Amino acid sequence: MEKYQLGAARLAGSAGSDGRERVILYTRGRHLDLTALVTEEYAQDMLGKLSLLTMLREWDAWRERLPVLIEHAFARGKTKKPLAAVASSAITWLPPVSNPPKLICIGTNYTDHIAEMSANMGAGKPWPRPEFPYSFLKPGTTTLVGDGATIRLPRYAQFIDWEVELAVVIGKTAHEVVGEAALAATAGYSVFNDVSVRDFVTKPASVGIDWVMSKAFDGSSPMGPYLTPAEFIPDPQRLRLRLRVNGIVKQDSTTANLVFGVREIIEHLSSIMTLEPGDIIATGTPAGVGFGRRPQERLHPGDVMVAEIEGLGQLTTRVEV
Repeated sequence: MEKYQLGAARLAGSAGSDGRERVILYTRGRHLDLTALVTEEYAQDMLGKLSLLTMLREWDAWRERLPVLIEHAFARGKTKKPLAAVASSAITWLPPVSNPPKLICIGTNYTDHIAEMSANMGAGKPWPRPEFPYSFLKPGTTTLVGDGATIRLPRYAQFIDWEVELAVVIGKTAHEVVGEAALAATAGYSVFNDVSVRDFVTKPASVGIDWVMSKAFDGSSPMGPYLTPAEFIPDPQRLRLRLRVNGIVKQDSTTANLVFGVREIIEHLSSIMTLEPGDIIATGTPAGVGFGRRPQERLHPGDVMVAEIEGLGQLTTRVEV
């Protein structure tokens, strides 16, 4: 099957003058307005409800429909512009799923990141390997932003950090799934940046670190630009991750270094809660975060982060006060 990727966006010009979210399909080097491509299939009132979230709720059907729509768009021949083609300059990216049912993040899930964090927190030796995936929740509707977004550094903190992560997007309801059924619940993958406050890491309250102040500020979850369907990623445990700040590489690793892989994470989480189509799981970050570097580094107004994962695309985020 020919590779394609999906994203959510608003479009400039007549194609998006209604201000409505559009689903963008990227294939054969072209961006297509999927919302326009399906006009003949959907009543006009249904088009207003078309989003990646609604598609994920019927993901098996859309996996069969999308290749047909691609062929239809390019049926005019190589010398003609495909149907519903969109110029890259007209696209303002939104996160692939702006309002997920759940946004779940996994912490301390790379061995090298565990080592760097424990060393800079004064531990005598690296923390032991976690017994199970350590997780926390973020408010998806206010933290998620798309590729090219500018986020504001929170006023209550001084030390803000970067974290490139592989994001898993669920495409099938999953409860207490194991083995291949866990991987089969995955619709696809995306690039995620878990922008984090570090001020409170070394000064936890009596009940532990305040994860809301550390992780839940507005705009702290850049994601995208694409959702790449799982069938195009044969092994999510063999992907290179990199993050640059102002063009300088800060993180460079591979998902082979994950403590718990995608299957194990889904198995664990689905034993606690029902995973639903559209749920996002950020699987953790490797070494190279600012807090773990010597000397330590932090984000400043005007900095530009570019997070990249092999086969999934690049995610650019700017920061300001």
